[in-house]
Amino acid sequence: MNEPTGIDALLQRVRSGYRRIAPLAAYDAAGAGTALLVDIRYAALRERDGVIPGALVIERNELEWRLDPQGSHRLPEATGHDLRVVVVCDEGYASSLAAESLHRLGLHRATDLIGGFQAWRAAGLPVTVS
Repeated sequence: MNEPTGIDALLQRVRSGYRRIAPLAAYDAAGAGTALLVDIRYAALRERDGVIPGALVIERNELEWRLDPQGSHRLPEATGHDLRVVVVCDEGYASSLAAESLHRLGLHRATDLIGGFQAWRAAGLPVTVS
């Protein structure tokens, strides 16, 4: 029987499989049209803190269904396995697990935002508050 893996070890293992992206680099990539920012935070956090202008909102429980280029429930933005997706959660933890899941679907360029939405906001990058 295998020993259980704690979340810290799991995050370290998952993150070693791809290069994460910092807020300013994600902002630049999205602005250049070379990355799709995907906000997976739940509605209460988006309502409380705002959203990143231009980010696609897909709550975590629908992420794989909406971004699988071969899936029957994919969004129009799910154009192929070469799509560079930057997953954004609140602080950069859940997004790492989500990016790894997208890798398993063949989205080999998927990554996540270091520090999540909170780091984006702290960097002074654009946020829209309703």
